[in-house]
Amino acid sequence: MSMFRKPQPQPLAVLVVRDAPDVVADLRRSLETAGEAERPGLERALALAERSAARPDAELRCRWVRQRLDSSGYTGPADSVEAIKTLRQAEPGLSLLQAATYAKETAAAEAC
Repeated sequence: MSMFRKPQPQPLAVLVVRDAPDVVADLRRSLETAGEAERPGLERALALAERSAARPDAELRCRWVRQRLDSSGYTGPADSVEAIKTLRQAEPGLSLLQAATYAKETAAAEAC
């Protein structure tokens, strides 16, 4: 192995778990057999689950980053050096590259 070999990027530490499609399917099946009294509640639950399932992974990662920063007491811009340091302290498994990438993504989303 050469000491001049470019390091391989590490996989991102945040895994977005999506249960929403299964929840949507379960709610649709329940709605098919529901009585009239249950239908309005199930229809509302189905609409909420569908909205949740439609959220992109990037939005979920940004929410995750902001929650970590907020719970650490940090309220400044998500892409500052202090924010990246705070994020890495809150989640020690994050590499500097991962934390910086998530921080930039969060700052961009919050700017919209």
